[in-house]
Amino acid sequence: MNNSLETMHWDATYDVVVVGSGAGAMTAALRAHDHGLSVLVLEKSAVYGGTTAVSGGGIWIPCNDQISSLGGSDSYDEAITYLQNVVGEDFDRSRIDAYLENGPKMVGYLAAKAQTHFHAVPRYPDYYPDREGGKPGYRTMEPAPFDAKRLGDQFDELRAPSPATLIGGRIAMTQVEAHTILAKESGWLRLVTRLALRYATDFAWRRRTRRDRRLTLGNALVASLRAALAQRTIALWLESRMCALHTADQRVVGVTLERKGRTFRIHARRAVVLACGGFEANQAMREQYLPKPTRAEWTAAPPINTGDGIRAGLEIGAGVALMDHTWGAPTVRVPDEEKQRALFVERAAPRCVMVNRLGRRFVNEAAPYTDIIYAMYADQARTNANVPAWMVFDAEYRKRYPCGVLLPGSVQPDSKIPPGWLDNVIFRADTLAELAAKIGVDPDGLAETVRKMNGFAATGVDTEFGKGGNAFDRYYGDATSTPNPCLGPIERGPFYALRIDPGELGTKGGLRTDALARVLRPDGSVIAGCYAVGNTSAAVMGKTYPGPGSTIGPAMTFGYIAANHIAADLIPPS
Repeated sequence: MNNSLETMHWDATYDVVVVGSGAGAMTAALRAHDHGLSVLVLEKSAVYGGTTAVSGGGIWIPCNDQISSLGGSDSYDEAITYLQNVVGEDFDRSRIDAYLENGPKMVGYLAAKAQTHFHAVPRYPDYYPDREGGKPGYRTMEPAPFDAKRLGDQFDELRAPSPATLIGGRIAMTQVEAHTILAKESGWLRLVTRLALRYATDFAWRRRTRRDRRLTLGNALVASLRAALAQRTIALWLESRMCALHTADQRVVGVTLERKGRTFRIHARRAVVLACGGFEANQAMREQYLPKPTRAEWTAAPPINTGDGIRAGLEIGAGVALMDHTWGAPTVRVPDEEKQRALFVERAAPRCVMVNRLGRRFVNEAAPYTDIIYAMYADQARTNANVPAWMVFDAEYRKRYPCGVLLPGSVQPDSKIPPGWLDNVIFRADTLAELAAKIGVDPDGLAETVRKMNGFAATGVDTEFGKGGNAFDRYYGDATSTPNPCLGPIERGPFYALRIDPGELGTKGGLRTDALARVLRPDGSVIAGCYAVGNTSAAVMGKTYPGPGSTIGPAMTFGYIAANHIAADLIPPS
C-alpha cells in the first residue's frame, strides 16, 4: 500500500517492527533495542518461537571463537573454499562474506548482552566433510540448556518442541546427548537413566506440566531469547497476523495487522524486518513454485508458515529467488500430530534401506536430509516410481533403534504400538515378499536390493551409493556395528516399512536480499525500510545445506546485521 505519509492514520508507532518470533526475529529485535530503538515483535499464532522452537536449535558458525580452545582449527579461507564448493552457482560472495564476518560477532553479542550461550560441538561434522575446506566438527554450535522456570508464565506461550526430539516424547536432551544415545556410545544407557530420573523426580514441575523444565535444542534457544526480550520489556504481540506493508515515498513505513479480530496500522519509523518464515504451509504457493507432487501436510514445520512476508514483499515490488527449493527432509506421518516427523538420524543406522516402488535404492540413506529429497524427485522423474518412498528394516533394527514414530522395540515392543497404527503408519510382515505386497513395492526388486545391501554389510563398503563412507554418514551410525557403523544385514523377520514423504524443515525461496539484509527489487535496487531474514529471504546457502545449523545461523546473523544497519542508516526516518 503506497500512500502519502501525512495522510496515514496509525494506531501505534515504533522505530522497528519485526514480523515473526523465531530466533532470527528475536535477535533482530534485541539488537535494535540495544541500539536505542523502540521495537514491536509480531507473532501470528498464539505461541511464540516459530519453526526455531521445534528445531535442533543449532547454528553453523565457521571460525567461531570456541574452536581453538576445543583443539580444532578453522580459517576464513577454508570456510570460503568450502562454501564455494558446496553452494556452487548460487554463491554470493558479498552475502557470504557478511555472514562469515558477523556470525561470530552475533554469538559474542548474545552471550555478553542477552545471556544466550552456545557451545561448539567438536564431533558434529559439516554435511560434506570430504569437500575441500570441510571440517569434521566445531563449526556447529548448540544452545545451552535453559531452565524453563526462568520464563514464569511466558513458558506457557512457548511453542512446544517436536516429540521426535524428546526421549519418550517428554524428556529433553541436547544434541550431544542425543548423539551419545543414538550412536550407542560408551555410557549411553547411564545417560538415559540419569535424564529419566532427573525428569521423574522434578516433582514440583511435574505438578505444573508434563513438559520438561530443562529446555534444550530450539526450545532452549527461543526461551533464552524470549527472556532477554522480557528483561528489556520489548513488546511481543501474539495472535497478530501481518496483512500488508505500507509504503510512502518509495519506502516501507509500516504494517497492517489483524489482532484478535481487530485491525491495526502500525507505523515503523525506521524499518520493518520480515522474519516470518517461508510458505511450506501454503498449498497454493507450493503448487505454484515447488516440484510436483507436493503437499502441505508433508512438512515437518509447524503449520503456520504461509508465505505472509514473501507475499507482502511481492506486493510492493520485491524480487524473489530459489522459490522451487526447500530445506528438504524425509518425513513420516504420525496420527493426531500437527505436523509430520522428519527422519534425521534413523536412516544412518544399519539394517535399513530406502527404496522406490520398484524396490530399488536411489540414494545413500545416511546422506544429508536435503539430498534425500533431491534424490526422491530425481528418481521420480526417471522412474515415476517414487514420492512416496519406503524405508524397510528388519526385526533387529526394530529392536535396537528408533524408527521415526516409535521408540526401539526393546523399550516399546510391537504390543505397545498404538491401536490402528499397524499396517497404517508402520507396516509389518513375516517375509519381505509379504511386506512388499502390503506397501505396493515390487517384491523381486526389493529382494534383490536387500541381497545387495547384505553383501555391502559383509564387506563394510556400499559400492552403490557409499553409505557410511564419510564422517557425517557415520556420525549417527551404530558404533557397535562393524566393519561399517551404517551397514548391517537385513535378514531377521518380521520386517517393517515406513512411508517416506518428501517433506521439509522449511522452504528456501524468498525475497531477494543484499549483504545488509535489505529487500531488493528484481532489478537489484533496494526497497528502503524493508529487511528480510530467515526463510522469508532467499537462502544465502543457495540450493544446498553446508552443515548443521545452516538455517538458523544465517537467520540470526542477518537479523543482527539488519538491526545494525537500521541503527546506522543515514536516511532520515519517516
